[in-house]
Amino acid sequence: MPTLQFKGKNIIWNHHLSVPYHTLEEVDELNFQPEKANGNLIVEGDNLLALKALLPHYAGKVKCIFIDPLYNTGNDVEEGKSWVYSDNVNSPLLKEWFGKEVSRDDLTRHDKWLCMMVPRLKLLRELLHDDGAIFITIDDNEYASLKAIMDEIFNEENLVANIVWQARKSVQNDTDISVNHNYVLVYAKNRRQTERRLKASNADKWYQMPGFVFKPLLLDKSKFSNPDNDPRGLWKADPFDAPNVRENLTYPIINPSTGKKYLPPKGRHWRTEEDNFKKLLKENRVLFGRKGESGPQLKVFWDEKKEYGEIETSWWGEGSAEIYLNEDIDYDTAQEWTNYGTTTQGSKLLQSMFNSEKVFNNPKPVELLINIIRQSANRDDIILDSFAGSGTTMHAVMELNKEDGGQRQCIMVQMTEATPKEPDKNICKDVTRERVKRAIEKYGYDSGFWYLRVGIPIDAETMLAGELPTYNQFAEYVYYLCTGDSLKEKQAINEKTYYVGKQGSSVIYLVYKQNFEELTHMALNLDLAEEISARHPQKRLIIYAPACFLEEEYMRDKSIEYVGIPYNLFRRAGE
Repeated sequence: MPTLQFKGKNIIWNHHLSVPYHTLEEVDELNFQPEKANGNLIVEGDNLLALKALLPHYAGKVKCIFIDPLYNTGNDVEEGKSWVYSDNVNSPLLKEWFGKEVSRDDLTRHDKWLCMMVPRLKLLRELLHDDGAIFITIDDNEYASLKAIMDEIFNEENLVANIVWQARKSVQNDTDISVNHNYVLVYAKNRRQTERRLKASNADKWYQMPGFVFKPLLLDKSKFSNPDNDPRGLWKADPFDAPNVRENLTYPIINPSTGKKYLPPKGRHWRTEEDNFKKLLKENRVLFGRKGESGPQLKVFWDEKKEYGEIETSWWGEGSAEIYLNEDIDYDTAQEWTNYGTTTQGSKLLQSMFNSEKVFNNPKPVELLINIIRQSANRDDIILDSFAGSGTTMHAVMELNKEDGGQRQCIMVQMTEATPKEPDKNICKDVTRERVKRAIEKYGYDSGFWYLRVGIPIDAETMLAGELPTYNQFAEYVYYLCTGDSLKEKQAINEKTYYVGKQGSSVIYLVYKQNFEELTHMALNLDLAEEISARHPQKRLIIYAPACFLEEEYMRDKSIEYVGIPYNLFRRAGE
């Protein structure tokens, strides 16, 4: 597979591994109706640090990721969306980029954008559920580059679609052609390779099969009619031929009214063998055009096909279908045809919520996000947006939950975008959070959210400086570092006994206090080891502690593995 080369690629390709884990600190005064939050989180801070901080809690759990990154048009400075490369990478080349606005005249602007995106995309992939998918809006400025690195990170066989979205309807008169579309690039963590089409032969298992697949559209009832009063109800005429050439499916068909003989078009064959064709003809399931004077067509009945839906297309614009087929869809109440919204609609809605004030450029419309979430997530799944901007994603999640009684959770990450010129600027607090709060109040959503900030790094340097995470924060990170999974039984964490959790035949302990003076005197000693071993006979014990006073032979006999903190914290047990 061809790969894209760019400045800094070899430096940042695995940079996500060296990004330190950080705590996530609750900001009580910025929570809103937290008793109704149902897992909704707004996280303020650099999204690279925030995504790494979310890993111990949500690795492999997020069903749908939507991101709307900077399009890197080169006009970002003029448009009030200037950006600088600011990731803390230990490289002379990348350090030269720090603090410099990226403009159209910057010959390395595409390299900088790619160096910014790659580590974030790698962390996003780790957060995705095995059956999850990521949707990325982008335009022509970085589409080709994005497609190339997505093929590398997600693998090209996991490309689901490059969807063309009608982002605006108005015509731009200052150029030779008005570009009215953006792209929605869709990749799965694991794309279903077979049985992608829902049909009678797999309907009993299709929804439960592994791998991401696009849901079929709700069948458009307006395409069906019953001009001949067929007692079987509404029907439509489909072609009787199909792709490829097979000898047993190639035979002459005679129009009974005109006597004209028909063969399949070149490169195609009939849909069924001749004996079955005769059976269908006898059952009045074959017709020959509206006047009975053309080639064969197949009658397709609404009642027989509605549960299988129809195929989605790669055009999302006015008149496209928005409702997707689900096992529990109600055909009688579902609205079948609508549009996907435009940036103009997104801007008008946002301004109406902020008393006509323009607080954010080009916000995505709620309709687009509703469609994406319907397509990719079930009613109790987790949705993540790490370029949250105006907060459209959580707005869409709340609207869907109100509509169908779902319990979807939404996590949004947004930086403050403060600059030396505007040190008090805080997009996350003043736009993202405020928009969601106003949406809850205006539309009566039975919802709320927790507001978190990226806190201190959990690394040796920070801990030795006396900045320590809480026991529970540290315990969740230790569990993830040890197992690669998020801790499910968080209520079982016990600071008094140092118990963290278990996985398979392994049990994990953390000997730790959020007090630097006490921590310097703590160790895994014989009394503590005997106490822990007695609780878990025949188990592999992985114990994190500042020091260890046990002999190696004793540890082998008791199946104890010691990991020193903070220096050996990030070594996986067993390495």
